[in-house]
Amino acid sequence: MIHNSSVIDSKAKISKNVKIGPFCFVGPNVFLDENVELISNVHIEGNTKIGKNTKIFPFASIGTQPQDLKYKGEKNSLEIGKDNLIREYVTINPGTEGGGSKTLIGDNCLFMISSHIAHDCKIGNKVIIANNVPLGGHVTIEDSVVIGGNSAVQQFTRIGRLAMIGGMTGVLKDVIPFGLSIGNRNYLQGLNLIGLRRQKYENQKIIGLDKAYKEIFASKNLHENLGKINGEYKGNELVNEVITFIEKDKKRPICSPQN
Repeated sequence: MIHNSSVIDSKAKISKNVKIGPFCFVGPNVFLDENVELISNVHIEGNTKIGKNTKIFPFASIGTQPQDLKYKGEKNSLEIGKDNLIREYVTINPGTEGGGSKTLIGDNCLFMISSHIAHDCKIGNKVIIANNVPLGGHVTIEDSVVIGGNSAVQQFTRIGRLAMIGGMTGVLKDVIPFGLSIGNRNYLQGLNLIGLRRQKYENQKIIGLDKAYKEIFASKNLHENLGKINGEYKGNELVNEVITFIEKDKKRPICSPQN
């Protein structure tokens, strides 16, 4: 069902059961998978793919060129997964040559009003980004992350799986998986223990993660602290995930507790 006031390029690929409300624009290289819904006044252009059952609310702008002065019109793309909710005034940009030329978004995400996903971001599944949150370019957000309203994430930042960012937080440093991060310039407040229990992880593994957390952040020299951790955590996948995250990019600053 396509409203007669919308402009749909003849080269756009529109799958079955797609609903396009009034005053939308869909460009020539756009692919809308089954059951996608554009409520009204939605603008989609560029090499953009939108997965099944994704619903986009009025005045969202998807696939317009990156806000990067280095971008000179080279080929790029944006791929959005299935079952996403993209609310009013959300903006999502495709990639740039310097970041692999592709922006990727997973499944079952919620992007609230006026959030912005910049070029070359990599967003996992079940991510919730609250109102007025901009992500800078090249940001990586792993699965099941929640970012509170009016926060801002600096370019190239990584946020690990099941981490939570409090509202009005300036995220300048990478946040470990399962971390709770707050502050004008972000610091770690602890671990997302409630989230871990909701995911039904064993209590023993959560207790082990809590103990390892204290050892990892015992001093400012994280990599030296990691070297001191003994083999008692080898069977704890939660601890291993945190260690792998920290060691994956040793040049990146890691968000730490204040004390």
